[in-house]
Amino acid sequence: MAIVYDTYRHDEAARALPLLAAPVGRTLAWRDGVPIDAARFLAHVDQVAALLPDAPAAVNLCEDRYAFLVAFCAIVLRGQANLLPPSRAPLAVEDVMAAHPGAYALGELALQPAPPGYRRLPPLAADIAPVVGAVPAIPAAQVAAIGYTSGSTGMPRAHAKTWRSLHAGTAGNLAMLRRVAGERFHVVATVPPQHIYGIEMSVLLPLLGAVGVHAGRPFFPADVAAALAEVPAPRVLVTTPVHLRALVESGVALPPLAALLSATAVMPTELAHAAERRFGAPLLEVFGSTETCAFAGRRLARDELWTLYPGVRLHPQPDGTGIEAPQLDEPATLADLVTLHDEGRRFRLCGRHADLLEIAGKRASLGDLTRRLLAIPGVEDGVVLQLDEADAIGVRRIAALAVAPSLDEHAILDALRCAVDPVFLPRRLRLVDALPRNETGKLPRADLLELLG
Repeated sequence: MAIVYDTYRHDEAARALPLLAAPVGRTLAWRDGVPIDAARFLAHVDQVAALLPDAPAAVNLCEDRYAFLVAFCAIVLRGQANLLPPSRAPLAVEDVMAAHPGAYALGELALQPAPPGYRRLPPLAADIAPVVGAVPAIPAAQVAAIGYTSGSTGMPRAHAKTWRSLHAGTAGNLAMLRRVAGERFHVVATVPPQHIYGIEMSVLLPLLGAVGVHAGRPFFPADVAAALAEVPAPRVLVTTPVHLRALVESGVALPPLAALLSATAVMPTELAHAAERRFGAPLLEVFGSTETCAFAGRRLARDELWTLYPGVRLHPQPDGTGIEAPQLDEPATLADLVTLHDEGRRFRLCGRHADLLEIAGKRASLGDLTRRLLAIPGVEDGVVLQLDEADAIGVRRIAALAVAPSLDEHAILDALRCAVDPVFLPRRLRLVDALPRNETGKLPRADLLELLG
């Protein structure tokens, strides 16, 4: 019988939602080529939960995706919150733990140095006796995870997710993917489980849907192909534009896919078309944030408009967009600017309010300038940003970083002159070997400014 720890006290505790979607005989994960059913997964969760200390929260540092799943559920079962730092760098972990007094860290590896209070998972034996009995239920209002923004627009910010909100958000993701992959499918993900996109698509999908997930986090194209070959069809590859470009350009053949799924960064239209031609599967994108989780999707190779998930409503405002969604306890405001179409069921993304530029009476957006930089033949990666400091006449100038081994700065600027107004040309352009992207392809602003010097 699964153990239920009665550590959560609240008036709403009487309303509970299952930790796991039935049936417990289904394959929940694939690890080292071996399927693990939900009943054995629950046994591993009970095993780990019994070893955890009493605490308000824990930093889940597991790198193996199956170990992360086990730790995630064990932490929730103990009435604690999973802390998800913007990165696994020691300083980022320490900052998050300092913001949550009494928190500890949990992982499957022997870390040197280890965070304060670090606890290592026991071996998760494949032959553990399965749990027999009811699936545990979790109070709907319990905070199950606290995610942190990436820092791409400033300091990382914390956002708490209740078990109810995670259930509600997963329903929209499942509905979108089932339309192309069917009721049951298997996921391989190149993104880390600690990121909210990784949580949604490689942790919550197998927990709350008829989905199996590969335990690894393949990085190189050959590793992605090998991981996909270890799970049955239909297969869904969860990735980012950076990983997708590497796959397209590698020439590596992938097993048949039901769909590719991308998020976290701008998807060039040319890359979307190339990926669909190369792998013979639809490329889907989801739109969301750490604050909201995913709430819309699209297939860029066919349509640039985003389709809202059921129950989501957007309200354009001069400085952003109001949003109501099933996974939000109250309306929120996005920094994104949109126009609504088809009676509000779809929208066009026009940029972010913070990305809008006005120089010499002319307007542009950093997102559009970055897209134009990436469209230059020979530019493999790049970003345009506005500097913090103003020049002698009070204007915050534009700068850019580019990965373009076959080009020099003059060639890139000449190409940009044909595409953008001269006032928006980068006053500082630096060629680099690689951009400082984090594990999900995001670009922390502090790292970009450091590269610019």
